Amino acid sequence: MNGLWLRSLWLILAGAVFFASVGLTAVWAPDLPLDQLKARWAPPPSTFIEINGQQVHLRDEGPRHDPVPILLVHGTSASLHTWEGWAEGLRGQRRVVRFDLPGFGLTGPNRQDDYTIDRYVLFVRSVAARLGIDRFVIAGNSLGGEIAWAVAAALPQRVDRLILVDAAGAGGGLAGAHGEVPLAFRVARLPVLRSVARHALPRGLVEASLRRLYGDPAKVTPQLVDQYSELARRPGNRDALAHRLAQAATGPDPALLRRIQAPTLVLWGDRDRLLPPPHPGAHAGAVGRSRPAAAAAAGRAVRARDPGRAAGAAAGAGPHAPGGRPGALAGRGQTVPGVLRPRPQIRVVSTFSSWRSMALQPRRVRST
Repeated sequence: MNGLWLRSLWLILAGAVFFASVGLTAVWAPDLPLDQLKARWAPPPSTFIEINGQQVHLRDEGPRHDPVPILLVHGTSASLHTWEGWAEGLRGQRRVVRFDLPGFGLTGPNRQDDYTIDRYVLFVRSVAARLGIDRFVIAGNSLGGEIAWAVAAALPQRVDRLILVDAAGAGGGLAGAHGEVPLAFRVARLPVLRSVARHALPRGLVEASLRRLYGDPAKVTPQLVDQYSELARRPGNRDALAHRLAQAATGPDPALLRRIQAPTLVLWGDRDRLLPPPHPGAHAGAVGRSRPAAAAAAGRAVRARDPGRAAGAAAGAGPHAPGGRPGALAGRGQTVPGVLRPRPQIRVVSTFSSWRSMALQPRRVRST
């Protein structure tokens, strides 16, 4: 009887080990060679430049005579590819610079494991200096939005215009009242799961996280899932994500928003479940002398929900330009929600064509 019981126990344990190994094999995803990733995700016009001893993946497109280029800064776990729609719509008339932030994409981790906002501000400043760019428009999404407004606060004489797309950093933390932090972020925060995640990356986990960020599930294509999955497997990126999430609480004081002098446009999606309204409205309510601000209805990835139209935010924002229609960025017949309320320094803009003059017409800086 005891022998039968032991044999049954061993069979159960053996079966458990077998199915666990099969499951682990199915999600096993070790780091990919950097050269392999570059071959797929860094075709021309991609290039690599050295910034602070690190090889940075960058795309610099459009006319070099542009006096005020546009810098595009991506969010957590994303890459310069996230701005492809904007770049396509802008590079015919504007110089557009986008790059993979340290810790993400093909740039990969920095040697200091420092992913604080202060470090990212220094990084953006170094990129601009390396490219010989003095004044610029800067647009950022999510983490990139927090970096963008921190740059505008730190370098007021160099930032001509500021565009915040579902920007972080106004307080309230991730997920607001909805608590829908992407599963991949939650895994990266837990030490036990993080050690497993260094070698395993279920494709379904990546896809589920992307679906929480995009208002339109149809935008989450197999190629997009490939892009996020493979770039996450760049050597060092998974550890860098864990460091970044651990350092997220060390961001700049939201009170610095009031130092921003650049005309500012605020965009967000009303289906944003990570930083839902009114969190983005906090930026518009805090920026000291911002003029145009706008709300857009979509998911968190407003830049990808309708990139052709969203690029208009970078191409313009003159509040009195004719034409356009309310809710041009809205999805499924929705109109722009009236979350932002006008103040003397802030104008709520809900017309697509009225944004087009913002970056196309660099503002003059009066000497004081």
